[in-house]
Parts: sequence; C-alpha cells; structure tokens
Amino acid sequence: MVKIRLRRMGAKKQPSYRIVAADSRAPRDGRFLEILGNYNPRTEPATIVIKEERVRHWLSHGAQPTEAVARLLKQQGIL
Repeated sequence: MVKIRLRRMGAKKQPSYRIVAADSRAPRDGRFLEILGNYNPRTEPATIVIKEERVRHWLSHGAQPTEAVARLLKQQGIL
C-alpha cells in the first residue's frame, strides 16, 4: 500500500519535512516513490509547498495520507 507521508529532513532540532509517496513498509526516512512537496514548521507562518496535481494523482490511485499530511492537505484545500 502506498502512503503519502512526511519525511524528516534538516539538522538536529531544526526539522523540515518533505511530503512523499512511499510504500507503507519502507522506513520513515528511507525509500520513497516521489517527492510531492515540502513543509517547514519553523517559519512564521509555516511554509507548505505541495504539487497539487501529483497529490491528486496518487490519491486517485489509492494512496492513503497519514493524519499529519491529511491535516496539511485540508489546510491547502486539496482534501
């Protein structure tokens, strides 16, 4: 099963995240299928960049977003 989830990037105590499509069995920061955007919670306001057409593609093919990603997609009006 494909999940749309966050992949942690950045230095220690300075996280930023990539939104990726990945196999549900892959490790959190491991192998992924495609980068769909990024999320930086450390800016004010938080920076969210999402490739909307690619996210819709993965959702139409059965990918499931995690709770955190679903919240970000709702903020952007994609879900």
